[in-house]
Amino acid sequence: MSRADLDKDPHDVAAMFDGVARRYDLTNTVLTAGQDRRWRRRTREALDLQPGEIVLDLAAGTAVSTVELQRSGAWCVAADFSLGMLRAGRRRDVGKVAADALHLPFSPGTFDAVTISFGLRNVADPDAALAELARVTRPGGRLVVCEFGRPTWAPLRGAYYVGLEYVLPAVACRVSSNAEAYRYLGESIRDWSPQPELARRIAAAGWRDVGWRDLAGGAVALHRARRP
Repeated sequence: MSRADLDKDPHDVAAMFDGVARRYDLTNTVLTAGQDRRWRRRTREALDLQPGEIVLDLAAGTAVSTVELQRSGAWCVAADFSLGMLRAGRRRDVGKVAADALHLPFSPGTFDAVTISFGLRNVADPDAALAELARVTRPGGRLVVCEFGRPTWAPLRGAYYVGLEYVLPAVACRVSSNAEAYRYLGESIRDWSPQPELARRIAAAGWRDVGWRDLAGGAVALHRARRP
């Protein structure tokens, strides 16, 4: 089965996610012991959505995250460049668009809020993607990035990285439709920016009032920002 490497060639990444789409939601729930539901709820709360607002959920996959956002009464669009993931979520009643994070098919200032969950580190150029998200957000609009982070407590951090190397692939072999993809998952998490560095990158992409909140001891973090 296909998997991506840390160069994150877009074709390889899309093919990899096509390969995991069938059991993607189940695998995530098993690997996180159900915490994925909590993280989706926290993302919705952090966006502070209001009924009638227009929201972009980028790298939405099967749109399970978009359904959670829609509970706010906002009008939500799920965007992803993996057609396999969008097809896997076709029964979810939200708008869906095939879209490249580096070339979003929307006019400037279209959205009141934008979010990307566990997808930014899979983009070939995350800084350009953050700038593109800023382009399609209205002035004063909000951004929330939910992404894996670096645990702040050293013993937890050590156990976390051991789990990424050994436990995650073992569980994925039993649950996922493409276990090799989850070896890439572990590699991409270890290679990803810690929370302070990601905050700096968000600010450099044109966002202001950047801050973050750690979840799961810093293994996951919610970064929030506003469009000037």
